[in-house]
Amino acid sequence: MSGSRTASPASNASKPAGRRRGEKVAAAKSPKPILPSAPLSKSPSNRAERAADRRQAIIEAALDEFIARGYAATRLDDVAQRAGVAKGTIYLHFKDKQALFEELVRTALVPLIGRLAAPPTAGGSVRAALENFAETFVREVVATRRGAIVRLIVAEGPRFPDIADFYYREVVSRGMAGMRKLIELGIVRGEIRQKGLKDFPQIIVAPAMVALLWQGLFSRHAPLDAAAMLRVHLDIIFGERRAA
Repeated sequence: MSGSRTASPASNASKPAGRRRGEKVAAAKSPKPILPSAPLSKSPSNRAERAADRRQAIIEAALDEFIARGYAATRLDDVAQRAGVAKGTIYLHFKDKQALFEELVRTALVPLIGRLAAPPTAGGSVRAALENFAETFVREVVATRRGAIVRLIVAEGPRFPDIADFYYREVVSRGMAGMRKLIELGIVRGEIRQKGLKDFPQIIVAPAMVALLWQGLFSRHAPLDAAAMLRVHLDIIFGERRAA
């Protein structure tokens, strides 16, 4: 009897203690409270913003790598390291290196084409529109890293015809179409007398390309005033401006 009496208090005492210990363990193992529903509703947009930021970081890192190494030598491993992302993250946004380069061209150059070959403003002349083309090209292509992209395509396009074909479709063909429309308008208005020029809009653009290549190869030896050269070129086509 005495043994059962002594065991009972111990047993009864142990149960609350056991429960207390179990409660502590359960509390330690229980997950953190779920966040309120309002912040969770914002998470998709936050994820989208983070994904967009990573995509932009990849494109900017790719620009640095392509300019520094050229198309052939650029590796996605190096782009990922420069962007601060895992290499696998690049494949979430781009199929391969060519797709990444194409997106770089779309981002950096395609939006500029419409402005380069923009029609004259109301009451403006075709010559004024082409002067605007020259100024914009020098300011936003020759004097920026966009020019390095174009020089890269000129240098490596023959070895990688797919990127040359893409550049022609997205940039060159659109630019030439806009330039041809400007020339045709100039002919109709009597500003341009050489009607054959409409068949060769490359003639209008040629000095801009010369300026671009010169800037990359020889500017440290003989700096070129590209804007002044393009104005002289327009004087040849339209005639010299008369002093006011």
